[in-house]
Amino acid sequence: MSFDKIEKYIQEKTAFPLRDRYDLPTSKHTFPDGSHYRIEIAGMETIENLEIMTKEAEKRKVPVHRVISTVRGAALMDQKELEEYARVAAENNYEVIINPIPSRGWDNGRQYVTPEGYVSGMRLRGSDKVYEWLKEFDRCLEAGIRGFLIPDEGLLALVTKMREDGVIPDDVRFKVSVFAGHGSPLGGKLLEDMGADSFNPLGDLTLPMLASIRSTVKLPLDVYVSLVESMGGFQRFHECPDIARVSAPVYFKIEPGRTEGEMYNAWVDNGLINHLAAHRVKIAQICIEWVERSGLGLVMKEGGDDLSVPKPV
Repeated sequence: MSFDKIEKYIQEKTAFPLRDRYDLPTSKHTFPDGSHYRIEIAGMETIENLEIMTKEAEKRKVPVHRVISTVRGAALMDQKELEEYARVAAENNYEVIINPIPSRGWDNGRQYVTPEGYVSGMRLRGSDKVYEWLKEFDRCLEAGIRGFLIPDEGLLALVTKMREDGVIPDDVRFKVSVFAGHGSPLGGKLLEDMGADSFNPLGDLTLPMLASIRSTVKLPLDVYVSLVESMGGFQRFHECPDIARVSAPVYFKIEPGRTEGEMYNAWVDNGLINHLAAHRVKIAQICIEWVERSGLGLVMKEGGDDLSVPKPV
């Protein structure tokens, strides 16, 4: 078979670019409020964390749009804590994305943390884990949480169908985790068609790779500009203007640290995560300054109705 036929098919019959977009076209898309980029702060594990981050954001005058919460699992909050977390977030108009249960190498499976297990992807493991996720999902909904981190496509298919059928509120939003392992226009389009509201592509994608994804999908991308050392440790502050230009609408995802295990396991000292709560806001300020110095005319606003802000009880 001639490869020319494959090339022609992709170019004429699909919406996918044949190669990464080295021409770096400017994205034609924005958030509903007209913003090109927003700020996402990861790893707010406790109410104290959230309050420290809020004070730092007020001091630095840094807008925070989205908070990735309880990476170690909402199961480590009691019901009153969960409700209070939702209340504090709602008062500050934060979109909250909750991780209901631990899905790293510290559930009762250890394949992920073996030398070659990292290639497995952080999917839920067995029907019981899906059941546990749904039980915790229900508890979070009851507390007023409306945004959730999704680790795999099977779960995404289930919860989006539940949303379509009215089993859960239609204002619930789903962000697909980086641990689902998608890094191409094909994966992005798959997730968009399955009902994802945003997705976190692999953290080390180049600008042409991000541009190729944006040329295919409309949903917001969540792009790491600061990453834990155990996953590469890179800081992409200086690239923020171009990331926003080619990827809009995009969340700048900020998650510095040594390892996820040291930050998000059940035994972690709150002193570390409290320190990082404030430090992440400083990084957000630096990213905003880089964008404002670029002269590209990129816009960031406070955020609109599309944010899945909690609705506390």
